[in-house]
Amino acid sequence: MYGWHLKLLRVNLTTQKVTQEAIDPEVARKFIGGRGWAIHYLYNEVDPMVDPLAPENKMIFTTGPLTATPAPTGNRYMVVTKSPLTGALAHSNSGGEFPTWMKRTGFDMFIFEGKAAEPVYLFVNEDQAELRSAKHLWGKDTHETTDILISETSPEARVACIGPAGERLALMAGIVNDKHRAAARSGVGAVMGSKNLKAVVAMGNKNPVLHDPQGMKDLSVTASREVGADVKKGSNMRIYGTSYVPQVTNTLGIFPTKNFQYGTFEKTDKIDGVALKSQYLISHSACYRCPLACARDTEVPDGPYKGKGEGPEYETISAFGGACGVGDLAAVLKANYMCNELGMDTIGAGMTIAAAMEMYEKGYIPESVIGQPLKFGDHDAMIEMVRKMAYREGFGDDLALGSFRLAEKYGHPEVAVTTRKQEFPGYDPRGAQGMGLLYATSNKGASHMEGDVAYEEVFGVPVKEDPFSVDGKPQLVSHFQDSFALIDSAGLCVFVSIRYLFSKDRMIFPQRLADMMKTTTGVDYTPEEVLKAAERVYNLERMFVLKAGSTVDTLPPRMLNEPLPDGPAKGRVAELDKMLPQYYQLRGWDEKGFPTKEKLEELGLPA
Repeated sequence: MYGWHLKLLRVNLTTQKVTQEAIDPEVARKFIGGRGWAIHYLYNEVDPMVDPLAPENKMIFTTGPLTATPAPTGNRYMVVTKSPLTGALAHSNSGGEFPTWMKRTGFDMFIFEGKAAEPVYLFVNEDQAELRSAKHLWGKDTHETTDILISETSPEARVACIGPAGERLALMAGIVNDKHRAAARSGVGAVMGSKNLKAVVAMGNKNPVLHDPQGMKDLSVTASREVGADVKKGSNMRIYGTSYVPQVTNTLGIFPTKNFQYGTFEKTDKIDGVALKSQYLISHSACYRCPLACARDTEVPDGPYKGKGEGPEYETISAFGGACGVGDLAAVLKANYMCNELGMDTIGAGMTIAAAMEMYEKGYIPESVIGQPLKFGDHDAMIEMVRKMAYREGFGDDLALGSFRLAEKYGHPEVAVTTRKQEFPGYDPRGAQGMGLLYATSNKGASHMEGDVAYEEVFGVPVKEDPFSVDGKPQLVSHFQDSFALIDSAGLCVFVSIRYLFSKDRMIFPQRLADMMKTTTGVDYTPEEVLKAAERVYNLERMFVLKAGSTVDTLPPRMLNEPLPDGPAKGRVAELDKMLPQYYQLRGWDEKGFPTKEKLEELGLPA
């Protein structure tokens, strides 16, 4: 076969043994790569009831067959493990440059198991793979760690690492690569910290061998031209990246404000993409070989929030801006920079602070516990909470548990806006019904990155779906969930979907993916087969989640029982009960959401 190396590294941190294994070509074909391969290995090797922070849990870094190829946006990797935040599944995705360099080591996947007695990092330079001491790196942030490891190894190396948040097992800790990109959600950084694994350093020149190099080149040139044309035509993405979105969601009344108590924020124009471009933008940047260039290098040149980095993206602006009631853009940028340096998910961190602010204002958590006032809009307090959370200092020890456990500890679980204990992204499902069904049924807990139907409900791409209607949403959500599983398994970024996924003809995207997969791997994939592989991935993840004990698909009480008090969606709640039964039926699951024996047999999956 081509495209895949069909090799993995198994790293036993307890014994310090690093071994190479072949990957079964049939597994490769059926599960494609990336997210698909990872759930196959996790399901077969890890007890779903294991303590996520115990040595018995495993953590998998994996690339896809289109990673490190000319495919547009073909530069992603996945981190898959049992999540300490949700108690179920984590699959976090990142771009930058590290994924391509990881694939160039000649291995498709790294599996980490056990726990090192002392801090270590993995260094992989093609067939040279070894664990090295990281005692001198423990306690350092992700930027310092990256600089030191590149100086110790090679300027040609790329680094993925954890910061202080991961070392201290904060449940929203992420893994940061290339300083500014993150596999951020579900606590994957805490799992890495629990194993005393500080970093992974990858380098090499083993590009995947393509079955039909000229065919792949032709497809990629065409795709890059088409994607680039679409980005230029809809120039918001090129100019602002995702930071233009606050104005869109605020106009629709679904911009999370003051911990989802409201759907509109009066200071949106102070923290949106236009403000960012006029005040703090330095230049645009891109992941390796990406035609989109949606990232932005930014700098706050002076003042108390002085700093420099990349972003923020929409979700960060939503969590630290609207959700915390903060209208100071410099403070939002500072929180973003700090999360990258300390190694934390901006959604989880910002939304947990927002929940704490609501609980403080309602008198559920006294000032004596927090150590200071913590009101909505207090940007200084917000920044201090980010630091305390990462270091688990004082009240930060409670914040590091995430909003669900925080609210539960202080007797008001209804304040936490989570699904499977994971914080909501920046779309209020009371005014976007499909997003509500997506959050409720997502295998990893609330996440827009598991099938973002906001493209149609919010942005009207390619057609505008009525966000208030439940009609057709079960079909829309299941299609998007499978399509995102396909993207994550192939090693692409979901933004490639700007051109292909969100087409009126639902088969255009699987056809294009099948064509790329054929020229890359030599396997004669059909559009139907790649969609079936994606459905196989989603259902196997579902089985892991159910066996981990996460068996209820629901939304928090605020979404189901508290109508939005303002904006165009005023008076609405999430109508999950009208969508869930049909969704289960479409999926081939029973009335409790368990895949039927017939569905599992159809997909070739174990019961």
